[in-house]
Amino acid sequence: MVALKNSWHYASALTLILPTLAQSNYPDCTTGPLSQLAVCDVSLDPSTRAKALVAAMTLEEKINNTGHEAAGAPRLGLPAYNWWNEALHGVAAKHGVTFEDEGEFSYATSFPAPIVLGATFNDELVREVANIISTEARAFSNSDNAGLDYWTPNINPFKDPAGVGDRKHRVKTRFISPGDDLENPKVLATCKHLSAYDLEEWGGISRFEFDAHVSMQDLVEYYLPPFKTCAMDAHVGAFMCSYNAVNGVPGCADRYFLQTVLREHWKWEVPGHWVTGDCGAIERIQTWHHYVDDAPSAAAAALNAGVDLDCGSYFPDYLGEAERQGLVTEETLDKALTRLYTSLVQLGYFDPAGDQPLRSLAWEDVSTAEAEVVARDVATQGTVLLKNIDRTLPLSRNGTLTLVGPYINFTTEMQSNYAGPAKYIPTMIEAAEQLGYTVLTVQGTEINTTSTDGFEDALSAAQEADMVIFFGGMDNGIEEESLDRTRIDWPGNQEDLILRLAETGKPLTVVQFGGGQLDDSQLLSKSNIGAIVWVGYPSQAGGVGVFDILTGNVAPAGRLPITQYPKSYVDEIPMTDMNLRPGPNNPGRTYRWYDDSVLPFGFGLHYTTFKVSWAKKNFGQYDSASLTNGDRADLNTLDTFSLTVTNTGDVTSDYVALVFASAPDVGPQPSYRNHLPKRVNILPIQGLNPTKRSLHNILAQTEEVLRNLRHTGIGAVESSDENCIFAVGVEFLVDCTLRECGHLVERERVLD
Repeated sequence: MVALKNSWHYASALTLILPTLAQSNYPDCTTGPLSQLAVCDVSLDPSTRAKALVAAMTLEEKINNTGHEAAGAPRLGLPAYNWWNEALHGVAAKHGVTFEDEGEFSYATSFPAPIVLGATFNDELVREVANIISTEARAFSNSDNAGLDYWTPNINPFKDPAGVGDRKHRVKTRFISPGDDLENPKVLATCKHLSAYDLEEWGGISRFEFDAHVSMQDLVEYYLPPFKTCAMDAHVGAFMCSYNAVNGVPGCADRYFLQTVLREHWKWEVPGHWVTGDCGAIERIQTWHHYVDDAPSAAAAALNAGVDLDCGSYFPDYLGEAERQGLVTEETLDKALTRLYTSLVQLGYFDPAGDQPLRSLAWEDVSTAEAEVVARDVATQGTVLLKNIDRTLPLSRNGTLTLVGPYINFTTEMQSNYAGPAKYIPTMIEAAEQLGYTVLTVQGTEINTTSTDGFEDALSAAQEADMVIFFGGMDNGIEEESLDRTRIDWPGNQEDLILRLAETGKPLTVVQFGGGQLDDSQLLSKSNIGAIVWVGYPSQAGGVGVFDILTGNVAPAGRLPITQYPKSYVDEIPMTDMNLRPGPNNPGRTYRWYDDSVLPFGFGLHYTTFKVSWAKKNFGQYDSASLTNGDRADLNTLDTFSLTVTNTGDVTSDYVALVFASAPDVGPQPSYRNHLPKRVNILPIQGLNPTKRSLHNILAQTEEVLRNLRHTGIGAVESSDENCIFAVGVEFLVDCTLRECGHLVERERVLD
């Protein structure tokens, strides 16, 4: 057995290093100077209370509170406040969050990375996770271990398999909600990064300077919809603008996105909604993009564009000079601060603790038994079975297992990044031993090495086993913020070792870790590799969650939330090319426009077999006029697609049905190959026993890309592969009667 070091390591969240500001106590609204201000009057509406606070500040005090480490105003009794807190898949360490060394608030529930949650295609589970995270986050705040504002989720849809979109675990268009009652929010979520943020560091080009050239059609159809969902459906409290520029304008200086689209077109201009810049992004308007000549102009460009808060120091350092030069007005500054403090009023920050039921959330509400069960459920429901021949899986419940690979004794590495300490993370070795197996362990190789020193020991141990399992893939050393991948095959010599293990003739299962996909072509083609399982980053469920699937304690039903591309793809198109549709020197991007995947988006096998049939074969006709009625035509019901699912095998299993729309001959060309409508109601059929059937209704609502539906029928087409994924062929036409088009055409003219 090779002992591996179990140590905490956090991915550096930012290139810009900023000092940590400990979270201050809630303000005192019962005694002292602040209690004399209307901000403490709970009988007033939040905006009025916030305006009263801002009006009481001097200009200097106002400017001192425009950075994420807001200084407060001692003269008024306003404490300092750190706006920067993280909770991507559980309350995360650093920045405004403090974990104690031991005892209370020394850990929190650490859910699997969001890409794993996305693979469940279970919206109810997403909401359950969000509700638990927000409860724990509020408990941390009540104990003065965190703030109330969390800069998560990351919802940029990524287009390239080598991108850090994989590492940051974007959940496509499945939005992670804040899990709160909008009238009584526990915490505030932040959707980031607006917009077309899809490059970290590639080919010598940094995210800090990248200018993404994006067509208006691609913006409307792909890059912007997740943000629209945040604004119009989830009513998220904050947005973050991105480092990159879009069509020549830096994201945090782009009034078109931040005002015209976000606040006006998506109707997000309501009290308490605010925008922050990514950390150091306002500075980089000047220093990397060279969009303006000096620092005061950069601060002014961001404030005037609609940025209310600077994660950095350019606002506090240079807005005073910008105001003296007439580049900004105090009125604009007041508006930004009013937005920020209105949100804190809405969160109960200025209310007496006795008047706020949420202030009672405490340590006993963190990492509960219920939360631990949900974390394990996410890990198992999000596991995807990629290959399983001759019933390699599930494993026999006894015998000798040889565990090989870099992940056999990892713990915190299974959390990915943006994580906080978990109560406990069981290793693969522990999980196997607890199940009563005789366990042999040899690491064999590391994540990214060419050394074969451990190969022979691994092969020797494999010969002694009844079953061999290789645990490997990627970690944060491969998928790292600020560094995109240049290869998408297996790192180092892991694949070489897997192929050597396969030659032993022992039943071999490969467990693949990582947020992004690796090219599994060779492993899929080898008959002596029995099974491949993708587990992503299972976090605190660790080895227990993985072995739940391997042993059949839980049957796999997850589906790939991203496409698996061949390794040659990275050489076919530069990451700087934002175009999605196939064309010269562009094979097409994502499942919508790319046909030659190793494994497609939505792929996932089961331990059982299913028979799936449509309750009806013909759909339509549809009246496009009625479908486009109302202020939110995209929420009108298009149809309900009913599937009858029968478990024809011998294993109880969940089943996830996905409905795709396609339009091969209409609309702007090339049109979508496939499109998973973002408002299809996706819920898995859970625990379907052998011989049992279930009627699965999927409600499809009209999207804006379907607003000019032609008067034609929709044909139901059953898939012939064992995934039982169904496609619905829809003919539709997109033209400039879309609500977006008026703005988009106008913007194109400006850019021209």
